Amino acid sequence: MINLILFGPPGSGKGTQAAKLVDRYQLLHISTGDLFRYEIENSTPLGLEAQSYMDRGMLVPDSVTIGMLRNKVEANPDVQGYIFDGFPRTTPQYIALDELMAEKGYSISKLLMLDVPVDEIVMRVLERGKTSGRPDDSNEELIRKRIAVFNDQTTPVFDHYALSGRSVRIVGVGDKEEIFGRLCAEIDNL
Repeated sequence: MINLILFGPPGSGKGTQAAKLVDRYQLLHISTGDLFRYEIENSTPLGLEAQSYMDRGMLVPDSVTIGMLRNKVEANPDVQGYIFDGFPRTTPQYIALDELMAEKGYSISKLLMLDVPVDEIVMRVLERGKTSGRPDDSNEELIRKRIAVFNDQTTPVFDHYALSGRSVRIVGVGDKEEIFGRLCAEIDNL
C-alpha cells in the first residue's frame, strides 16, 4: 500500500498533481481543502467554524481537521493507498495521522514537498482567485499570510518524516508534466 503526503503551501500545485497521481497509482485523494469546502458549502457547524479561520488566513484547528480526516479514511477502507493533500500541517496532526495509519496497519510511505518560490505562489493563487470564487485567493496580503503560516507551522512535519528518510523536496516549477515526472520518480523508487 502506498500512502503519500503531498506537501506544499497554497498554490504550489498539490491539487493538480494529486489528480494525476490518483490516476496513475489508483490512490484515494484526501484533500483537507475539499473536506472543508464540502462542509462549508453545506453550512454545517464544522464548515462554518472552518470558514471563520480560513477567512482570516489561519489554519483550521487540529481537532476539526483530524475528525474530518478520520471519517474519510474510515469510509474508504478498501483502497490501494491514500494521498493526503494539505494534511498534516502541524505536529499534533502528524502524530494523529501516524496513529491512525498504525491503527489500520499502515504507515506513511513518503512526504513529497512541492518547492515553489513565494512570488510564483502568489501569482498562481491570484490567478486561481479569478475563477475559484474564494475570497482568500483574491487578496495578496491573505495569500502571503497563508504562506507564512504554512512555513512557520509545517517545518516540524517535514522534519519528522525526514528523520526516517521519508521527506523529499520536489522542484514545483516548470511544465506540469515535468513536475509530475519528478513526483513519479520518487514514488516508483519506494
